[in-house]
Amino acid sequence: MLTRVLEPRANASYAFLRIVAGLMFAFHGVQKIFGVLSEFQPPVGSQLWFGGVIELVCGLAIAVGFFTRWAAFLASGTMAVAYIQFHWKLAFGANFLPGVNKGELALLYAVLFLYIACRGAGMWSLDRRSR
Repeated sequence: MLTRVLEPRANASYAFLRIVAGLMFAFHGVQKIFGVLSEFQPPVGSQLWFGGVIELVCGLAIAVGFFTRWAAFLASGTMAVAYIQFHWKLAFGANFLPGVNKGELALLYAVLFLYIACRGAGMWSLDRRSR
């Protein structure tokens, strides 16, 4: 019974997931680049600053569904690098676990954006309107 109720809403819920995830990702970029609601602002041109630019631009592109596959693929790779380099740090043992190294969000974004890159923009997107 639940399947009959939820299945017709699958495309809309996917679009909602894409939009919310994109906006949340973009906000992380705003925090890094402009220091909004954050005490830390990386120096312009640093690796963290470039990460913030990618977060802002790709997050907005994912949210509005513009070049969604490319933006999501770049965002996924960026978060995979963030997880490996800044959280896991290739230290074997318990530090591999996201709950220990505080990399849950980076790992979740990496997997989510890989899924969005594979699936595409879906409904409520600029990509869909351009067809």
